[in-house]
Parts: sequence; C-alpha cells; structure tokens
Amino acid sequence: MEWTDLTEGAKAVLEQTRNLKNDHIQIVEFEIGFEQQFESGDGSTYTVSIQEEDYQNLKKFTQENEYGDKYHMARNKNIVKIILLENGKIPDNLSEFPVFRQYKKDALIKEEHENEVGITEE
Repeated sequence: MEWTDLTEGAKAVLEQTRNLKNDHIQIVEFEIGFEQQFESGDGSTYTVSIQEEDYQNLKKFTQENEYGDKYHMARNKNIVKIILLENGKIPDNLSEFPVFRQYKKDALIKEEHENEVGITEE
C-alpha cells in the first residue's frame, strides 16, 4: 500500500508517528469520529477528520507497510492506539513514552474547558 492510497484522516494520524518519532513518542491515540479544524502557520485552516474508513485504511497500511517502520494497532470501541515498534516489538518501557492524544474528543473538551477558565501551561 502506497502513501498516496491513504485517506486524509489516515495520513494525519501517520504524520504524527513520523513527526514524533524524532521526539521519542511511540504512541498515537485517536478516536474514530474525531473532527476538528486547525489553523496552519500561514493563517489558513484545515480540517482533520478521522472516520471508520480512515481506521480501515490505517489497519491495512500498518499491516502492509512498505516503508520499514512496523506498527501495532489496538482498538477499544472508538479509541485506537498505534504503537511504533522498536526492532519489530513493543518496547518494554512503553509507559515512559509520551502519547499523542490531540485527535480525541475528550482532548478537545479539556482544551475548550481550559480556554474557558483561562488555564495556561508554562
């Protein structure tokens, strides 16, 4: 399966594993049904939408990946985790790795709540 065969939602998820691998983040967690508009650096907006079709696309890609990286994918209801494997296996110390969770509805709700009450991270 080629990169160009992927749906847009599947590409958004896999971009996180590519971008964050350099930061030692091994896990991307997302929710099927997630949709949000993001602003890019130049002021334009784009939408990330991850639907069932994207999940099926990701499942196929992670099983047939031709780019060398190996993945483990697990689903519990609508929450899916993709783990980037080291040497073909799940790392022993997986709990030490940060998880990318911005593609989940509860992450959106938390962010909106923090914005409403004026909580800022420093």
